[in-house]
Amino acid sequence: MNSVDAAKPLLRKAIQISQQTPYWHCRLLFQLAVSTAGLAEMRGYLLGAVTLGHSCPKLFPALHVHCPPFILHVLLCLLAEEEAGQAQLHTLEKDLVSACDLLGVGAEYARVVGSEYTRALFLLSKGMLLLMERKLQEVHPLLTLCGQIVENWQGNPIQKESLRVFFLVLQVTHYLDAGQVKSVKPCLKQLQQCIQTISTLHDDEILPSNPADLFHWLPKEHMCVLVYLVTVMHSMQAGYLEKAQKYTDKALMQLEKLKMLDCSPILSSFQVILLEHIIMCRLVTGHKATALQEISQVCQLCQQSPRLFSNHAAQLHTLLGLYCVSVNCMDNAEAQFTTALRLTNHQELWAFIVTNLLYSLLERINPDHSFPVSSHCLRAAAFYVRGLFSFFQGRYNEAKRFLRETLKMSNAEDLNRLTACSLVLLGHIFYVLGNHRESNNMVVPAMQLASKIPDMSVQLWSSALLRDLNKACGNAMDAHEAAQMHQNFSQQLLQDHIEACSLPEHNLITWTDGPPPVQFQAQNGPNTSLASLL
Repeated sequence: MNSVDAAKPLLRKAIQISQQTPYWHCRLLFQLAVSTAGLAEMRGYLLGAVTLGHSCPKLFPALHVHCPPFILHVLLCLLAEEEAGQAQLHTLEKDLVSACDLLGVGAEYARVVGSEYTRALFLLSKGMLLLMERKLQEVHPLLTLCGQIVENWQGNPIQKESLRVFFLVLQVTHYLDAGQVKSVKPCLKQLQQCIQTISTLHDDEILPSNPADLFHWLPKEHMCVLVYLVTVMHSMQAGYLEKAQKYTDKALMQLEKLKMLDCSPILSSFQVILLEHIIMCRLVTGHKATALQEISQVCQLCQQSPRLFSNHAAQLHTLLGLYCVSVNCMDNAEAQFTTALRLTNHQELWAFIVTNLLYSLLERINPDHSFPVSSHCLRAAAFYVRGLFSFFQGRYNEAKRFLRETLKMSNAEDLNRLTACSLVLLGHIFYVLGNHRESNNMVVPAMQLASKIPDMSVQLWSSALLRDLNKACGNAMDAHEAAQMHQNFSQQLLQDHIEACSLPEHNLITWTDGPPPVQFQAQNGPNTSLASLL
């Protein structure tokens, strides 16, 4: 039995004998739920940062005067957790069902002792775990209840707004996980307004009248980074890549400042997730060399934390697979995607990887039947992949059916990149069929949308098609202009391709097993978007 397992009976004993002390009883329930779920990041917030009395003794000196007997159990279990270390903690079996039950017990206890604030914290934490378990039918009523509690609770303004941020973050990520990029906009706007409100509030040194209220969720600075992060996630899915770049830069600068003073593991997790998104952005906009250097930076962060690598290994190999596709190393791409599939049991990531594998796993991509994801975005992408495959096989009517379904779904949720890709492929099909007018009606808006994103590959494809269309229609000047655009895009992509393949980090494409290889790291570190701003 490891030290973390040994800590759990101590926690249960402490919980049993602390029922007359609401602050400690709630804190211990949080702690046991975190240990049961095996979530290192959650431990940092629901144990260390979550308790005002623990982190700010000068504000709550009464907590340090009286020491009830169960404090000994608390100290023992905390010591056991520290001795276990992150390497053991990340390997724990994540019993999310039991953790949800414990959080439910905490919510009911908080209700009984009259703490609607801490009840909301317990319920929101439970909602987060239910989202992780993909128990969506249970999430909806729980979030509805949380919304009512948060709006009705009257108390410290910062605590109230932090509850609203927690609630809105769960709502936004729920929408984004479902690929509902358009539907999420009202919630995202509320979240952004909420974080602006919090930034103007001062931390009031007011002792809550109810000792069960002596908790907070996140520091304001961490909430700010989190809001930047979900904004980046939305911008990436919607195809607003310049906006994604802007908010990534802001978030990375904020993280750089925070990490000088704070060693919380959640900050590194935020950094990795931001980099994962901006890497995909670089690959789309034709900056493969920068993307590769940022992949190397993710490797370095994962080398520093076994837990972080365990949580992000599949995503890291997926990013390497996407990079391999962008530089036409298809055998390496397949190896990377296959490795990622082996490392994940997450349905959405599985679907994303399989969609990118395309040919070798096409039979597993069937959006019409038993496609195992609820994400609107991924289902739309699956229809596009089937349309592309039908096009290559010369089954043009079938391809058009799949692509029109993609357009219908992508237009419904403002999935701009999928819209651009579908339009240019439909334009190509109409061109092959000799319907030049309809082809032009597809390609021109595809080019405009791709320029707005900006998506270099779609611009390259669209300009080549416009060149050929204008030639076929006898429009010499327009054909020449399109040919010049195509040449410019080709040169930019070729130069970036050569630069990326010449980097030492390019050797990462051969890594498919074990931790990230140290020998492939650049000596001076990657040239990240943050570094370019400093």
